[in-house]
Amino acid sequence: MKPVGTSHRNRFEWMVRVGCLGAVLSMIGSPGCERHASTPVVAYVSVDEQVARPILAAFTERTGIPVKPLFDTEATKTTALASRLRRESDRPRADLFWSSAPFEVERLASEGVLVPAVHPDLEKHPARWRRADDRWFAFAGRARVIVYDPDVIDPAEVPGRWTSLVEPRFRDAVVMADPRFGTTRGHLGAMMVHWDRTAMPGYFDAWLDGLAENGVRMLPGGNAATVEAVARGEALVGMTDTDDVVAARRRGLRVAASVPRHGLPGEEDAGTLVIPNAAGIVGGGPNPDDAVRLLAFLASEEVERMLHESASRNIPLAHPRIEVEDDLRIEDPLAVGIAEVAAAMDPAVDRAMRRLDPERIRRLRTPGPGRSIGDAEAYDPSEPVPAPESDP
Repeated sequence: MKPVGTSHRNRFEWMVRVGCLGAVLSMIGSPGCERHASTPVVAYVSVDEQVARPILAAFTERTGIPVKPLFDTEATKTTALASRLRRESDRPRADLFWSSAPFEVERLASEGVLVPAVHPDLEKHPARWRRADDRWFAFAGRARVIVYDPDVIDPAEVPGRWTSLVEPRFRDAVVMADPRFGTTRGHLGAMMVHWDRTAMPGYFDAWLDGLAENGVRMLPGGNAATVEAVARGEALVGMTDTDDVVAARRRGLRVAASVPRHGLPGEEDAGTLVIPNAAGIVGGGPNPDDAVRLLAFLASEEVERMLHESASRNIPLAHPRIEVEDDLRIEDPLAVGIAEVAAAMDPAVDRAMRRLDPERIRRLRTPGPGRSIGDAEAYDPSEPVPAPESDP
């Protein structure tokens, strides 16, 4: 598909057709002509509304181009908006998709829903944070962390590795968001990819079984609900994101976060998972040229700085010159490809939903003779316990 963008000829014809100084000024970043008043960029946005709106407003102030955003609910927003884009693919209504996680964006790109974008300001965007064919650009991320109450658990005792959550000391003490939605979905996919590659096939399943033995609870309401449960004392630790911990602390809740590794100490590229924002252009949208200008703005250093200074405290990724506080600096990120995580996350979630099913957890934790985790599906707790055989 032909890349979308704003050619020099199109810009010149537009300036002549409009014939106003404001058009020229908007080209160099000043507000002006009303040419765009009736042609907004329609953006589907899965970023928290209070974080995204000031950034979109800054774009409009800078360029004179209005943006019409569509948001969705906290727990299902990325999944729901991606499904809507697929349903509308024969007659697109959106121009741009901006998600707080890149994995569903990658899937839309691979399906052809998103198209390559061309803009001078995107040319120097780091290769690590863009799709090879320029169907999406990534920037500013959140780290996956373990939240805890420092008044309840000594920071020295907080897990430094994700595998520590299966230790007996965390029995009946771990909570997580429903993995079918949000960043938990991508995190499970990244775990499966990494452990299949560096440990052995089945390691991820064994970890899930360990969580089941410990009675992990999946909560509706997303990562914010996980933090709330820990703050209320309903759990000792929870799996969540940095922005949810920051938001809770801003509200006066006594919580802190550790940044666990996925591998052994000293193992390279096995540290903390950082999940970036990502944005791409919807193919066939009504306003592609202005959408590309918005995309270039979102991927800029200015916006990455704004996201870091916002309530979400996103971690700068594409523009490392931005200073980051020590408690948000990720020295050793987990090295996993966005495309491979996008392919793995649904199988990983399917495994999690089966192995962490509450009824299965109940069976696992019901005493029985000679039972092992692998026998959980076949074990029937209603069967009588056989008497022990006598010695010959």
